[in-house]
Amino acid sequence: MAVTALGVGPGVLVLQAIWGSALLLCLALSRAAGRARFAAALVALGAAGLSAALLLFPREDERPAAAATEEIVDTLLIGRFILLALMSLVLVGCLFLLLIYHLMDPVYAKPLHSR
Repeated sequence: MAVTALGVGPGVLVLQAIWGSALLLCLALSRAAGRARFAAALVALGAAGLSAALLLFPREDERPAAAATEEIVDTLLIGRFILLALMSLVLVGCLFLLLIYHLMDPVYAKPLHSR
């Protein structure tokens, strides 16, 4: 069994460190002047490429260990579906309010000045 830190394995921590340092470097490069500002895109592409390489070449065997004979039952399935339905309704309501109050905001014409 792999050693975990904060409940996650070392691979997740490495990916988090890569993207955290890429974010800080992109923020630092966004303040730069001239052509150095466009290097932030290269940093993001480099972090994405390194992440893809780490995700495509796993270190351990991909086949899971032999499963136990115990049957796992999700007893909170109905509660999770109710929570999902409530969250979906709130999302639809928020999108409706965004449509009404932000996207359909009236634009008033400016008065014409006569000479």
